[in-house]
Amino acid sequence: MRLDKYLKVSRIIKRRTVANEVCDAKHVTVNGKVARASLDVKVGDVIEITMGENVTKYQVLKVLEHATKDDADSMFKRL
Repeated sequence: MRLDKYLKVSRIIKRRTVANEVCDAKHVTVNGKVARASLDVKVGDVIEITMGENVTKYQVLKVLEHATKDDADSMFKRL
C-alpha cells in the first residue's frame, strides 16, 4: 500500500492530500530514509513524521485497504 494511503487509512493523518503534502515536504522517513508518498509500506516498517518540533514514530503492524475506527488503532504501534 502507498505511504500516503496508509497514513490516511490508519488515521495517523486525517486526509490523503495532507499526507501527500507532508511526504513531498520531506517530513516523513521510513526506516531512516526520506520517503515519497508512493513508497510501498510493509509490516514492520518504522515511520517517523516530523511536524514542526514534534517527532512521532510508528511501527506498522498491519496493512489493510479499508479500516474502521477500531481497526485503525490496531494497524500501528506508537514508539
